[in-house]
Amino acid sequence: MQFKRDPRFGRMIPAMVTPFNQDLELDLDRAQQLADRLVRGGSDALIINGTTGESPTVFYPQKLELFRAVVKAVNGRVPVIANVGDNCTADTVYFAQDAQKLGVDGFMCVVPYYNKPPQEGLYQHFKTIASNVELPIILYNIPGRCSINMEAETTLRLAHNFDNIVAIKEASGDLDQVKFIIDNAPDNFDVYSGDDSATLDIMKLGGAGVISTIGNVAPERMKEIVTLCAREEWDEAEAANEALMPLMKGLFETSNPILVKEALSLIGFPVGGVRLPLVDATPEQSRRLAGIMREVGVLD
Repeated sequence: MQFKRDPRFGRMIPAMVTPFNQDLELDLDRAQQLADRLVRGGSDALIINGTTGESPTVFYPQKLELFRAVVKAVNGRVPVIANVGDNCTADTVYFAQDAQKLGVDGFMCVVPYYNKPPQEGLYQHFKTIASNVELPIILYNIPGRCSINMEAETTLRLAHNFDNIVAIKEASGDLDQVKFIIDNAPDNFDVYSGDDSATLDIMKLGGAGVISTIGNVAPERMKEIVTLCAREEWDEAEAANEALMPLMKGLFETSNPILVKEALSLIGFPVGGVRLPLVDATPEQSRRLAGIMREVGVLD
């Protein structure tokens, strides 16, 4: 495997959690502090208000406030990528156009959920978005949350036909599909793992890196793994990956981002709770998580 170039947005991109205060209102000061912490921890870019950022329960005006605050805190040090994806094409376009004015560097757009469009509908959805914005777009395929899979042929059709569709976050769990996309995509199209635990396997196939949950908690450790992969130092990468794997899996014992927010609290960087219909970690979940964090060396 030869990594011929550096990806446009780098290799380790945390999907940043959205901090709330005690009343579960946006805590923009904490969001800025977290963004700074992640940049200083080695993050190559930041995804704002993705799944891990509780996008379903952060309403459009709040999303814009969050984007604006993070752009200011990051101050050009790394790209800021706004998650603008929705299951209504027109809403996505209007919202992306509003977000584009705030100084973000790119967009992430998820496969439309709930309404279950056919593959041609997926193509037309992303075509419409790409044709109405200037910024680069990362597609996001996550069948476990959307109930449908964007097939490799649809992804490749978009990648070849639109210069501003530049990457995909692949969380299908289908390595054959991921490999087919990597092998047949344009040279400047990047494929990111959508699951921390699949990052090593996807980078072995030529993937660019990861859009990461664990990167909120241990950015330096995840950055080490992708850097070793990019250097093709596979034995060292395997060892670093294995050492962190219990936490990669442990953060998903229940619905994300319940436990990643709990993990940040445990390391002394609280970011508040989660909004309903999610609920905070139970005491037992917190104890198990703390044990895993100690096991992997993230918590003293």
